[in-house]
Amino acid sequence: MAALLLGASAQANTLEEALARMDKAAVGFRGLTASLSKTSYTALIKESTVESGTMTLFRPKPRDMRVLIEFNKPEAHAVGFQNKKAQIYMPKANVVQEYDLGKQSSLVDQFLLLGFGTPGSEIKKSYAVKYLGTETVNGVKSDHLDLVPNSEEARKAFRHFEVWVSQADGVTVQMKAHQPSNDYVLFVYTDIKVNPPINDESVRLKLPKGVKKETPQK
Repeated sequence: MAALLLGASAQANTLEEALARMDKAAVGFRGLTASLSKTSYTALIKESTVESGTMTLFRPKPRDMRVLIEFNKPEAHAVGFQNKKAQIYMPKANVVQEYDLGKQSSLVDQFLLLGFGTPGSEIKKSYAVKYLGTETVNGVKSDHLDLVPNSEEARKAFRHFEVWVSQADGVTVQMKAHQPSNDYVLFVYTDIKVNPPINDESVRLKLPKGVKKETPQK
């Protein structure tokens, strides 16, 4: 029994250390750039699709998140998030689709900001957090955390998240979002640069003249 209690205590201390590293990383965080690989798995047909590209995240103040993801494989397209709105640009069709995220914007924030400037103390308030151990991801020694949203509304979209956070700098290197359907989306981040010289222009979609605008929600 004593050994079990000591083991539980050691795990709790390790979780607190992991969250403390995220607290430290959040101080002065204003953004990052990274290479990105996204794997989308569909459980019903047991198939995965893989996309790759780059991500630029700009956070001028705590509640103001702006993100640009530019995919180059297998087909070029870009996704921008800003001011509770999303844009998807498809250069091949020369079309940009615009969405008003409304209440869903908070879910997008959760999805994108896990480990990117979000303090561990804040994550602990929004999730039931479990420490799953230390793992090495692409050569980076990382804390593997499991996060279950406290919000019932959030759990309708994502049952839980797995997050791998670098022990060196408290930044997420991998994130897996599990959906109620047993589908999941896995993001792997490499070549991460924290607080590079970026601004609002860095995360704005570069749209050519004559691009056709669509609003599928209307």
